[in-house]
Amino acid sequence: MTSSTHTLSIAVLGGGPDAEREVSLNSSQTVADALAKNPRFRVQRHVIGALTQRELAGIGADIIVPILHGPWGEGGPLQDLLEQDGRPFVGCGSKAARLAMDKLASKLIAAAHRIPTAEAAAFSAIDPGCPLPFPVVMKPVHEGSSVGVHFAKDAASWQKAHAAVLSDRKEHAHRTYMIERAIVGGRELTVGVLDGQPLPPIEIKPKEAFYDYHAKYHSDDTKYTVGPDLPVALTQEVQRAAQEMFRAIGARHLCRVDFLLDRDLRPWFLEVNTLPGFTSHSLFPMAAADTRVGPGLDITTLCTRLVDLALRDASRGR
Repeated sequence: MTSSTHTLSIAVLGGGPDAEREVSLNSSQTVADALAKNPRFRVQRHVIGALTQRELAGIGADIIVPILHGPWGEGGPLQDLLEQDGRPFVGCGSKAARLAMDKLASKLIAAAHRIPTAEAAAFSAIDPGCPLPFPVVMKPVHEGSSVGVHFAKDAASWQKAHAAVLSDRKEHAHRTYMIERAIVGGRELTVGVLDGQPLPPIEIKPKEAFYDYHAKYHSDDTKYTVGPDLPVALTQEVQRAAQEMFRAIGARHLCRVDFLLDRDLRPWFLEVNTLPGFTSHSLFPMAAADTRVGPGLDITTLCTRLVDLALRDASRGR
């Protein structure tokens, strides 16, 4: 590993062309500020769009820390560029990025590893009928942060959601939608994984029934509980499932795995986020910072750990 006495130049990338650009800008600023507090590093933050291979090569740095969210920045295309560039970078490679960003693919992986996940189907724009019993959730296959999500509890709300999806596809023709059986009446949990080791679960309690984009990033009414009061066996089950998904998709360094609990406290896998947020409302750094049931890593220590993991894996040719 690179000697700690050598000052490393780090480029933190934020922005991107995806719908979650605002979140990425906030997250990348948080990460850049945190790393700048470590005297080992000389940090520069770059706000990017869909940068080219030449533009990436023109960013002078020893290590790249991409903090982007969405299908381009988190779902494979940027990771292709980073792999071709050859410098150490934080986060998973392109294959794992694509599997995690594809919600249907990740659900198939979960099912193959006997991790319960709700039934789902691809959305057909030419079919007005719903293939699953109500209630259902309609959402883009390759977006995060609850972008484009619609809930349908019956045939009437299905028609409204169906029309809304058709309208959205006129503006965002690239979006593929899926339909998923809704897990209702339960609780929402998320489990971070740091270098293959699960962090404590966090329970999410939005004021409104649906944990949407506003509740995730702007509302101070959403409540988060690190290490919620759950049966020990259930806590261990979701941590094992998160750890297994990390391994199964081939993730590196970090990810966050989301679950829903039904009324009987059975956990159902939702999705994997390979570049979770680092905003003031973000859950991965919240779990890492917890000193009661978590490892107690402040934001600078956590971000430094991620840089060191990137250096370690680069030295191993990974």
